[in-house]
Amino acid sequence: MVIARTEAARTGIWVIGVFGVRGVGKQRAGKQAATQQAAGQQAAGQQTAGQQTAGQQAAGQQAAGQQAAGQQTAGQGTKQLEPGGPSGPSGSGPQEPRAGAHRRRTKIIILSAAAAAVLAAGVAYVVVHVGSTRAGASTHKTSHGTGTVAALRVLSVLPTSGTKRVDGGSPVMVQFSAPLAPGSPDPVIRPAVAGTWQDVGNDATFTPTHPFRPGSRFTVEVPAGPGGVRTVGGGALTTSVTAHFTTGGYTQLRLAQLLGQLGYLPVTWSPVQSPALRSEQQDGSMATSQAAMAYNPPAGRFTWKRGYPATLASMWSPSHANLILRGAVMAFESQHHMTLNADLNTKFWNALFHAAATGQRNAAGYTYAIASKSLPESLTIWHDGRQVFRSLANTGIPVSPTVDGTFPVYLRFRFQIMRGVNPDGSSYADPVSFVSYFNGGDAVHYFPRGSYGSQQSLGCVELPYSAAEQAYPYLTYGSLVTVAG
Repeated sequence: MVIARTEAARTGIWVIGVFGVRGVGKQRAGKQAATQQAAGQQAAGQQTAGQQTAGQQAAGQQAAGQQAAGQQTAGQGTKQLEPGGPSGPSGSGPQEPRAGAHRRRTKIIILSAAAAAVLAAGVAYVVVHVGSTRAGASTHKTSHGTGTVAALRVLSVLPTSGTKRVDGGSPVMVQFSAPLAPGSPDPVIRPAVAGTWQDVGNDATFTPTHPFRPGSRFTVEVPAGPGGVRTVGGGALTTSVTAHFTTGGYTQLRLAQLLGQLGYLPVTWSPVQSPALRSEQQDGSMATSQAAMAYNPPAGRFTWKRGYPATLASMWSPSHANLILRGAVMAFESQHHMTLNADLNTKFWNALFHAAATGQRNAAGYTYAIASKSLPESLTIWHDGRQVFRSLANTGIPVSPTVDGTFPVYLRFRFQIMRGVNPDGSSYADPVSFVSYFNGGDAVHYFPRGSYGSQQSLGCVELPYSAAEQAYPYLTYGSLVTVAG
């Protein structure tokens, strides 16, 4: 049996085949020798039969029987023998096959079968080995170190580095050139944000437990090196990747929706009912849901309360900052014992989310007032869609007029000594009552005058005592006062 080895120059793969060269040659030679010997033995058998016949003829009566025996022996000479084993030195008689010859023939057959089996196994090994090596060489090292590791690359980071006013309710996504391995370290977000990373295909996506804090800067870092992210095949980043983004603020639209729901506006808001929104409303007590809707407001409808003048409606814009919203924010801050600065900071939004979740509505109602400088001058107040007050009033004299415009009430006193400087330079310190400041030093208050309905003050809106007492409960913090004329 001969073993031949062949090396493939390009692939470096050994192909092993087992061939029964010697066995095959013996088998062919044995068959030929067996045929020749059988013919020789048959001839020898015939010659012996001829000699016996001659003897029998000379003997007389035994010739027929011996001739028959000679024919039987000649018939036995046709049996297949072990190749190379003649009937005898002189070839004068047939020989029975020996036991050793039978064993050698059996061995030849077994060796031939084994050679065929090993050859088939060698072919199968080559096919499988070559296929597996090609499949693995491009992604990871082979067991013999002949393969290469594909370098991992970051294809993109979303939000894109440097982006501002990012929707804080959106996830962060990092796209790689290959899937990450199970157990691979995750990218890092700083400042730390609670949430989960999930790998789907080549993408790693971070979903925060709570939306990102509004108006804040965040950093996404994808670690490199031995302790960094890695692929299934063992590939790693050679250099870390860093991206920065800044979140925007919560939307004015959601601010308007919540303030309208809670009664801080001259309009009401109702959501468009849908399965998705009903699910969000069921989770409305959760800060996560409220914050998410603050970034992405649900669909809904605003409805104006009847009875307010057109001047108020002209200032309304739910999706943009406006005086109506500013006054409503200050009213909310007042009722929740916050500083009245209309600052939409995290503290304010958290309080608003909590009020919406617990149904804490505006306890004071909504008030709007107009101080008209048209003669006779007057002050008119609407509350919750109804006109509830009207009285003659005094506004500023020409040298110290009451400034036109719309302003929210920001400071209130039941009683106060009001101090200032007269147009002639002298000082004053006057006792006043039911004071509601709306623009700098201008306020609605009681001040004793001989008459009302004309320009007499230094910029304030003066009322008779009884009228001021009646107006004061309506002019709460955040109530809008429009001066026109």
